[in-house]
Amino acid sequence: MYIEQAYKGLTDAWRYIVGGMIIFFAWQILGAIPLMAAIFLNMDGFENFPTDISGMVELLGSNLFLFLMLISFAIGLAGVFISSKSLHKLSIKNLTTTRTKIDWKRFWFIFFLWGGITSGLVLLDYYYMSPESYVWNFKLEPFLILLAIGIFLLPLQTSFEEYAFRGYGMHFLGTLAKNRWLPLVITSVAFGLMHIFNPEVEKLGYIIMVYYIGTGFFLGIITLMDDGLELALGFHFANNLFTALLVTTDWTVLQTDSVLKDISDPSEMVITEILVPVLVVFPILLFILSKKYKWTNWKDKLFGPVVEPPKEDYKILEE
Repeated sequence: MYIEQAYKGLTDAWRYIVGGMIIFFAWQILGAIPLMAAIFLNMDGFENFPTDISGMVELLGSNLFLFLMLISFAIGLAGVFISSKSLHKLSIKNLTTTRTKIDWKRFWFIFFLWGGITSGLVLLDYYYMSPESYVWNFKLEPFLILLAIGIFLLPLQTSFEEYAFRGYGMHFLGTLAKNRWLPLVITSVAFGLMHIFNPEVEKLGYIIMVYYIGTGFFLGIITLMDDGLELALGFHFANNLFTALLVTTDWTVLQTDSVLKDISDPSEMVITEILVPVLVVFPILLFILSKKYKWTNWKDKLFGPVVEPPKEDYKILEE
């Protein structure tokens, strides 16, 4: 099972604590340097330092801001891999999956499934349900730059979040608590709380945390049920990529040169954008995935104990 993969390496608690510090430093300190440097080089005096994302986008432009923001996640992802290899002697493959190799078919299946659903819902809303809520925002050159950034850098951002929370975090909490439900709950809530300072929280209120935490639970469940990160990695990348390319607003963390701009009242989005995905769409996706991949034994995989295998079964892998 997935959490037991940690035992293919070294699982001392101090290693995870030190690794967590390395990851945080790489992500929040080293990763922030390019963005801060660009802001200082482009602003006119310290009194004009932008205090929110909209101000940074106005100062740098949406594509440059997105590029520099994503760089921080790329550096954070490097921190995860360095910690896993150097502190835990655990390969990237073993941090990713219980299978003999990373199953990219799983990644691409859910990527195209969720990308198709997301695109279909946006087009349905634009052409039939609420065309008055959108304005055409497409400009070829900035869109092509956005597309390149999305293809090459967005997967590093989404992979960082998956490897840090569903990977490193679940391994640490699972081997510490010796159960599955605690890492599922803590990493899902922590994943949601990571978004608490996003500008959309201010616009929509804390009700949007239902969506972020609900998404964390969905990603955690498919990781534990499928014994690997492939589905979570594919879903998360599709979610962020298609959102960035299709729709932007003036008040979300992803302010991009997308095809459409949503100008609707944010207060009207609570049911369609928050409650419907968590209460309807995610359960349907779980049903589809469970049938395709023949998931069984839900109780044990989500709530059962984490048992350290005999040392002769899990040798430390030096890969």
